[in-house]
Amino acid sequence: MSEVHVLAIDLAKRSFQLCGTDRGGAVLFNRTVSRSKLEQILRAQPPCIVAMEACATSHYWGRMGVACGHEVRLIQPIYVKPFVKRQKNDAADAAAIAEAALRPNMHCVAVKSAEHQARAVAFRAHQCFVGQRTQLINALRGHLAEFGLVVAKGPANLKSLVDMMKDESVDVPEAVRDVVQLFLDQIEAITSKIEDLALRLKKATKENDEMRRLCTVPGVGPVTAGAVLAFAPDLRAFSSGRNFAAWLGLVPRQHSTGGKTRLGAVSKMGQNDIRRLLIVGAMSRIRWIVRKGVLPDNWLGRILGRKPRMSMAGTKCA
Repeated sequence: MSEVHVLAIDLAKRSFQLCGTDRGGAVLFNRTVSRSKLEQILRAQPPCIVAMEACATSHYWGRMGVACGHEVRLIQPIYVKPFVKRQKNDAADAAAIAEAALRPNMHCVAVKSAEHQARAVAFRAHQCFVGQRTQLINALRGHLAEFGLVVAKGPANLKSLVDMMKDESVDVPEAVRDVVQLFLDQIEAITSKIEDLALRLKKATKENDEMRRLCTVPGVGPVTAGAVLAFAPDLRAFSSGRNFAAWLGLVPRQHSTGGKTRLGAVSKMGQNDIRRLLIVGAMSRIRWIVRKGVLPDNWLGRILGRKPRMSMAGTKCA
């Protein structure tokens, strides 16, 4: 084990594939180990390069590798795929990770701290509950449409639905009223959780200087600021806002050759959570500008006069 220069790990839940290579890239071993055995190997192994794909649980194992004195390199799976030889299996994946880790120009993902990931958990929980509430509201609207009761979209219109159920003149079977009440109780419970998580994000905004500064940007609120700090790396790593926009994926897909540049639609690569929230915030700002009246001496108003709104939202985010 002292000759191991790169220890590549193909991550899983209980069974892990380990591939060790020397400084020349020759494979010393490629075997399967259990979860408890992997922890023992990381502690017993002399300091080396520990390479993994940046996927689920990679940051946990990355923190463990750093604690054991290793240099951890998390590589995006799309950069590992070209090094997989022939058949796709755990041994081939581990060997590909070891080979990719030795490339001099390989871009690696920074290992996130436990606090950094805790912010991500809070944001994901908020988005999960919002999605569940939307699912319940849409299901309820669909059920009532079968009885001729049409309700507008959104949580704000639930009051009209409650009034319908209280109105005895509305011709709806009693069994349906009971089921509707079950939906409303569940929606109310989830709404209280969403408000509680939003309140926590607002409190974090007051305590964190970076979140407070982010919230001063038009169209950026506590949820968006929390997402930026949860998923983005250290913002000082970006030399300009354009570089940050490119990291988000707000760049056109390129298919150029022979000196001829071909640009397509905006690529879907990058951090889609932050990108989605920024575009929603930009659209709210644009709607506010349009409602108040487009100002010709305003930068946003001038661009809005010659570009579509969605294109303008992407320009504002960039």
